[in-house]
Amino acid sequence: SMISDAGTPSISDPGAILINECLKQNIDIIPLPGPSAVTTAVSVSGFDEKYLFYGFFPEKQKVIKEELERLSKINFCLVFFISPKKINKIIPYIKDYFKNRKILICREISKYYEEYIRSTVEELDLFAKVPKGELTLVLSEKKTKKKESHVLSESDKMNIAKMINKLSTREITDLISQNSKVSKKEIYEYCLKLKNEK
Repeated sequence: SMISDAGTPSISDPGAILINECLKQNIDIIPLPGPSAVTTAVSVSGFDEKYLFYGFFPEKQKVIKEELERLSKINFCLVFFISPKKINKIIPYIKDYFKNRKILICREISKYYEEYIRSTVEELDLFAKVPKGELTLVLSEKKTKKKESHVLSESDKMNIAKMINKLSTREITDLISQNSKVSKKEIYEYCLKLKNEK
């Protein structure tokens, strides 16, 4: 059996080597769930429940940039492991690639010096001294700007009136929204109002 005193073996750990060897030898593998820094960190983050676990950052600067560029386009919560010695090297990259997100840095989860540092990426500072213990970083999903409230123009209203008896409310909403900054909800409600007046 494979037992760990520090989290779940084979997740960002060499345990996968043993698992693959067992698979080659047709040995049954029966997992028993144990502590996981990933799920623990995500559960206290308050961020979106859809998350992507990356693991440890790459070593080479070029690869770090390539990976973070790719990950910055994904609108999920992102989870990374990082050693305390490398955190200050990684923070500038996080600030470059993950603007307008929140961040949670978890240190020594479930241990005596447990600490949770919450910040926005913009306000994230370098550590004054090397923190003790492994770190789990959780980045929130992207913040999407709410659509500004716009009012239906008179020409939009006239077009809706022409279509109201020919098309469904959903079809009209889809057509008008293509060339209008007004929210679909507002267009839909105007269509319903027109139909009720007839």
